[in-house]
Amino acid sequence: MHLLIVDDHPLFRDALASAVGLAYPDATRHEADSIASACAVLAAHPVIEIILLDLSMQGVTGFEGLLAIRAQAPRVPILVVSGLEDPRIIREALDHGAAGFVPKAVDKATLTQAIADVLAGGLSVPANLPNATLPASFARKAPIAERVASLTPQQVRVLAMIRQGKLNKQIAHELQVGDSTVKAHVSEILRKLDVISRTQIVIETALLDFDRILASPEG
Repeated sequence: MHLLIVDDHPLFRDALASAVGLAYPDATRHEADSIASACAVLAAHPVIEIILLDLSMQGVTGFEGLLAIRAQAPRVPILVVSGLEDPRIIREALDHGAAGFVPKAVDKATLTQAIADVLAGGLSVPANLPNATLPASFARKAPIAERVASLTPQQVRVLAMIRQGKLNKQIAHELQVGDSTVKAHVSEILRKLDVISRTQIVIETALLDFDRILASPEG
């Protein structure tokens, strides 16, 4: 596993790296002390599978850092590890694309479980978080694999191309169908996956094995 720790406090980066090293001794740990350096690391190491991100860093306002990293690596899940524990902030972090939120005060076992949950494609939030704090979409959604299974074979092919960053015209050309047909497929994919954008499609399906899905008889 390749993991990126983003925090501008060297002592906390060391503590996180140590905790991760105990739980995942074979993991390759990358570190960054700013959003700019984090984006550079992500560009240089596309194998990174999860990002541990502190929200409160110098030169960062609100969720700017989360959004910048999300744009740089839309398929890599981000686990926010923060000293901020306000339920409203947790909800906003999830709304902005975080795959989980862990307070800095948690023990190593809780952090390790949160990493495992996020790597498995799940959502990790503090156990004492009020249910009302979670975005409604998280509460009602079936697992992403089940939602993808509801797609038709052609919709799965369109979804795979969306994940590759292809535009509707490119998809239409490859599938030899009209633009309006592709638009209809995209709309239906958004509806069935219960997402609102192409970016959210990429984020939610990031950990799925699409080679296996496309090779299946149904696909």
